[in-house]
Amino acid sequence: MIAQKDDRNASTLRIGALTGDGIGHEIVPATIRVVDAALASVGGPAVEWVHLPLGLSAMDEHGTPIPESTLAAVAELECWILGPHDSASYPEPFRSQLTPGGRIRKDFDLFANIRPAKALTGVRALSPQMDLVVVRENTEGFYADRNMSLGSGEFMPTPDVALAVAVFTRRACERIAREAFTLADRRRRKLTIVHKTNVLSMTTGLFRDACRAVGEQFPQVEITEEHVDALAAHLVRRGQDYDVIVAENMFGDILSDLTGELSGSLGTAPSINSSESKAMAQASHGSAPDIAGKNRANPTALFLSAAMLLEWLAPRHRDERLAAAAGRIRHAVDATVESGVATADLGGQASTSAFTETVEARVHRR
Repeated sequence: MIAQKDDRNASTLRIGALTGDGIGHEIVPATIRVVDAALASVGGPAVEWVHLPLGLSAMDEHGTPIPESTLAAVAELECWILGPHDSASYPEPFRSQLTPGGRIRKDFDLFANIRPAKALTGVRALSPQMDLVVVRENTEGFYADRNMSLGSGEFMPTPDVALAVAVFTRRACERIAREAFTLADRRRRKLTIVHKTNVLSMTTGLFRDACRAVGEQFPQVEITEEHVDALAAHLVRRGQDYDVIVAENMFGDILSDLTGELSGSLGTAPSINSSESKAMAQASHGSAPDIAGKNRANPTALFLSAAMLLEWLAPRHRDERLAAAAGRIRHAVDATVESGVATADLGGQASTSAFTETVEARVHRR
């Protein structure tokens, strides 16, 4: 947050930086460099980066991958950047617990997961004209780890029977629908409601009906509805036809990975997780431990996630320089990749550091 929220001359933003695991140790510092350069290029505020321990490195000093001191510090921040975490490599009992990212989303009610999918110029994509956003409800639905005050929401009455609780509330469905319709109204005014009411009539039916009700407040937005399985097929065939897609938690997670790959690569797929008052930038990909420390990671997704974070901040601080800096980052990434400077996953030969240096240099160009 800015020290004087309504003062455009406020000199410092406070943004958290949680490095995480694996390639997080490379892409989070790279993102900090690019954000600082972008803000400087538009005469924007400086950033006080609040570095907080999380992941395997936090376990050595704190005995847990998500220290209470980190959560307490995050509570005092308006926004932060989260690097990927490798919870599968954590020792028990942490491996079986809610992931660090999941814990943060749950503790701070980051109910809206916004995941754009747009092909970058120069990146080979299965759907090169795709330009859509998946708006994913982030707190309930079919993901059992987000549905209980205590416990995981999964249980086994016998060793041979496993059950999971799915939760849909009208309040959660309506608030994510409102986020989606507001976004659609700023874009091409087309919104697709995802459900599976032919089988899950009460749960996804409630989601569909809540979205319909909110849609009545946005008569200018064209509304369509699709079953999740049919939509997956249609995205492959004609992804360019979609604008904003609103979905419950698990459907949104699956569809956004699909659209990320169709538009080029999960390595370029950004996202933010937000509530009414807080936001977290987080790339959609994982920690890639096989290439960690080798200067080969693609930081594009986190760069673009940070740009989304700056755009989220701009209207809250009445500071168009934040949105301008976000635009600089997007343009610099696109121009860099179009010029042929790309990491190996995108068919290029650039290292993480070389790619970052090129993007950093380009954000200063108009």
